[in-house]
Amino acid sequence: ADWRVVETFDIRNRPVEELPEILHRHSVARVVFAAGHTAFDKVQEAVRVCEVEGVEAWIYANFLQTSIARPTFDFLGSQPMLVFRTTPEVSWALLFKNLMDRGLALLALLVFGLPMLVIALLIRIKSPGPAIFKQSRCGRHGKPFTMLKFRTMHLHADKQLQEIKASSGNEMSGPVFKLENDPRVFPLGRILRKLSLDELPQLINVLMGDMSIVGPRPLPTYEVEEFTNLAHRRRLSVKPGLTCLWQISGRNTITNFDDWVKLDLQYIDNWSLGLDLIILLKTIPVVLIG
Repeated sequence: ADWRVVETFDIRNRPVEELPEILHRHSVARVVFAAGHTAFDKVQEAVRVCEVEGVEAWIYANFLQTSIARPTFDFLGSQPMLVFRTTPEVSWALLFKNLMDRGLALLALLVFGLPMLVIALLIRIKSPGPAIFKQSRCGRHGKPFTMLKFRTMHLHADKQLQEIKASSGNEMSGPVFKLENDPRVFPLGRILRKLSLDELPQLINVLMGDMSIVGPRPLPTYEVEEFTNLAHRRRLSVKPGLTCLWQISGRNTITNFDDWVKLDLQYIDNWSLGLDLIILLKTIPVVLIG
């Protein structure tokens, strides 16, 4: 594997409370612990930080108890390591998922290529400005990427967000914003949103490897920065997706962000190719009935 050390952290002389900021700043995928027996209590505290954020913890010992992460063994060079993972281990199933993601995305782009061009043209006619909306979203381990969508709001609508929050409120609790009848959305945009057609450009994100077909929905980076519960960041431990359990479980009726995260963590903790297939099949009627 290609390893790149981004920072060292001495848990004997630095408070563990500083560790999350480092994980966020570098979009860390794993933390390697090399501590002496005198620092076991500090190691356990630091591993718990990694656990709630979905970051792999690699350590020499087997004495730590975790409630979510699954312990497995791996090697760092010739050194045996105990690894605590909260996401599926690299396997043939995960490799197949990645191949399936890109294959399905390419096929869908070929099938929907012409309709997407028509949609882009209609957007340009109905609302001045570009047809594609680009926004920085958090990918795996919080690494930012540019997500693509068909624009459904008037130009510069993002600059009116705080004004809309003040005048219309927020239908979703927690750090995310959701407003069903958002006045910034133009009429054609409402139709695209209702049929989920505005999501089609994200097939390009899947083809590029930033997203999966199935996975937790990617949130804007500024919303993730507002997370006050570090356990919510564990939803970032896998690639974000086009559809997920939240999409097929009445997303319009879920107003509590904690309930949304529970569905995402349920998906992560029980992931299988079969579960992905079930979610895909259930997504089709959800999209068709708007």
